[in-house]
Amino acid sequence: MIKQVNRNKERQRRHLRVRKKISGTTARPRLCVFRSNRNISAQIIDDVHGVTLVSATSLDKELAGKEVESKVAMAKEVGKLIGERALEKDIKEVVFDRSGYKYHGRVSALADGAREAGLEF
Repeated sequence: MIKQVNRNKERQRRHLRVRKKISGTTARPRLCVFRSNRNISAQIIDDVHGVTLVSATSLDKELAGKEVESKVAMAKEVGKLIGERALEKDIKEVVFDRSGYKYHGRVSALADGAREAGLEF
């Protein structure tokens, strides 16, 4: 019998395995990334209180007017946007949660954009 591979289920298993170890605190919240085929979004979450502090997505009105040549460039813009919004709320340090995705391409670009905006992780 051939085992069928479901990429999303495998990613969710990796995500849960990482989430056992990573948790966002009030002092150092968690920067969580979600990547779909067309868009990318990020949230900064305080897991102690169960509250989303800041969020940004490629569908935001601020990014809708920008012309970008690729999804990787859009991910970098989302990273810059979430970094700026986090600094407005005095969040300087975060724990990066890649949600089971490989750290390359759009996930890496989002992290680089957030670092450029001033976040430390």
